[in-house]
Amino acid sequence: MSNPRTRTIKVDTLARVEGEGALTVKLSNGVVKDVQLRIFEPPRFFEAFLCGRRYDEAPDLTARICGICPIAYQMSAAHAMEDALGVKVDGPLRALRRLIYCGEWIESHALHIYMLHAPDFLGFEDAIRMAGAHPDAVQRGLQLKKVGNEIVKLLGGRAVHPVNVRVGGFYSVPPKSAWTPLVERLKWAREAALETVRWTARLPFPDFEQDYEFVALRHPDEYPFNEGRLVSNRGLAIAVRDYDAHFVEEHVSYTSALHSTIQGRGNYLVGPLARYSLNFDRLSPLAQEAARKAGLGPVCRNPFQSIVVRSVETLYACDEALRILDDYPTPDAPVVEVTPRAATGYGCTEAPRGLLYHRYTLDEQGIIRNAKIVPPTSQNQKTIEQDLWHFIPPRADLPKDELTWRCEQAIRNYDPCISCAAHFLKLKIEEQ
Repeated sequence: MSNPRTRTIKVDTLARVEGEGALTVKLSNGVVKDVQLRIFEPPRFFEAFLCGRRYDEAPDLTARICGICPIAYQMSAAHAMEDALGVKVDGPLRALRRLIYCGEWIESHALHIYMLHAPDFLGFEDAIRMAGAHPDAVQRGLQLKKVGNEIVKLLGGRAVHPVNVRVGGFYSVPPKSAWTPLVERLKWAREAALETVRWTARLPFPDFEQDYEFVALRHPDEYPFNEGRLVSNRGLAIAVRDYDAHFVEEHVSYTSALHSTIQGRGNYLVGPLARYSLNFDRLSPLAQEAARKAGLGPVCRNPFQSIVVRSVETLYACDEALRILDDYPTPDAPVVEVTPRAATGYGCTEAPRGLLYHRYTLDEQGIIRNAKIVPPTSQNQKTIEQDLWHFIPPRADLPKDELTWRCEQAIRNYDPCISCAAHFLKLKIEEQ
């Protein structure tokens, strides 16, 4: 006979996270005894097959890691290679890199806000069902995503896995006239993003603030995309090249993704909440005002409100793209030439989901001999588990279906990118 005190809850298909994973929660008399967020996809060995390839192949190869945020992988790879080769990309080329990153943030954030996360707050199984009751909102999200894709396509060569980014800049740069039709679309997108902030601010949020250690890039003058120092709200302030001296990865038996921690301190949080809370003063005036009107302060510790923070970042990205295009920076050449040499280079950029770290060691011919890539979701995995440790106990007596829904929603706060393949989460809750 089965134990009447044992409950098993399974979610066989969770289509609003990217990749394959499972969650097991063990309860004893309403007390959480264990939480395991398991990622069971087999490793894809990107770091291994980068070895033996030329330095200039890294941006295109690593872009294949993610179909939603390929620019982040290209930019982190390019910055690490340029660090190794002693190259500085500035002026118009640097501005254009910010522009293409704006496009990626717009399309990725819009996808998450409207298609993946909003259905949780509004009680719908998915965005298709939500569209029946909220057609204008879903259409707004789709059009916002399209504008972001158009920026990436025009500057990157295509919207998915773009091919125009290279170490030192771009293979080619569109003329100013090519951007004229998109400027009006971006003006619409900025208003749509402002309405998105208002719309998400009205969603029902649980009272659930956590004491995170936020980690993000911070730049002296800008809201961070590509450059800056690594900082935290607990005193961390280091150069990107010092990442490995402060952050460690460890293998955990129940997951194929490594857990990342700060040495001697434990788990931390990267992503929109961290960027926003560490860089609120770097947002544009329009984005700051919208955040305040949405009820946010300069620091946000409620992960469920990450949907509002993503909306603010979407607004900022639209505003920043228009600022760059207002004085379109036509470069003298599309690329800064580089010369191979033996060296190790380090790069960090802010992917939509958070900090993305690359490190490469090259030989004299510019061949990659060692590669390390730390994506945002592996950095957040341990913090997701910690959130559930605190989130579940007050809700342990909820009916099975409702508790399952709440756990799924808590995981989706992070927009986890387990991979860009299958969509599958199994949830099993055992009560002893």
